[in-house]
Amino acid sequence: MASLDWSQCPAVESVPGKVSGAWVFKGTRTPVAIVFDNLEDGMTIDEVVEQFPVTREQIKAVLEFAARSLDAPLRGR
Repeated sequence: MASLDWSQCPAVESVPGKVSGAWVFKGTRTPVAIVFDNLEDGMTIDEVVEQFPVTREQIKAVLEFAARSLDAPLRGR
């Protein structure tokens, strides 16, 4: 799968020197990848919210962004 352009997602940010420049939820040090990793491992969204300093709305925004990005036409095809 191609890498997503997270710069277009309003719920996240990448700040040089903050978590090695990884994409994190705005105002946190929580990497976006944490959500996907934990959902893949079977956690529910509520469990992720309990374990990490993110809101249900932030998670929803990231999941919706990823889903919309999958619908985008592929470049170069």
